[in-house]
Amino acid sequence: MAQEGPGRFPEDGVGKQQSSLEDRLQAARRAEAERTGKALPPPRKGYQQGSRVLTELIAGPAGGALIGWLLDRWLGTSPWLLLVMLFAGIGVAFRNIYRISNERPE
Repeated sequence: MAQEGPGRFPEDGVGKQQSSLEDRLQAARRAEAERTGKALPPPRKGYQQGSRVLTELIAGPAGGALIGWLLDRWLGTSPWLLLVMLFAGIGVAFRNIYRISNERPE
């Protein structure tokens, strides 16, 4: 059995203190999550515009390439329609990004 003395705890007291500490830590984490979870501001207009630009940069060329690939498979004109539609998708994406950049944030 462990000896009691300065700086030493009885074994049953250590478990009680440890569970008490864990309870306090859990309560502090819940309070912090509650405090920060409710205080988050809504995304700003600039963040939304950035997300739209990223979507256009990905979806425009990918959509054009997919349509071109499907038309190439159907018409047997590989790789010409794929290339034409890919560049058309890039052009449409840049046009939409230009339009997004002309919008004023709030």
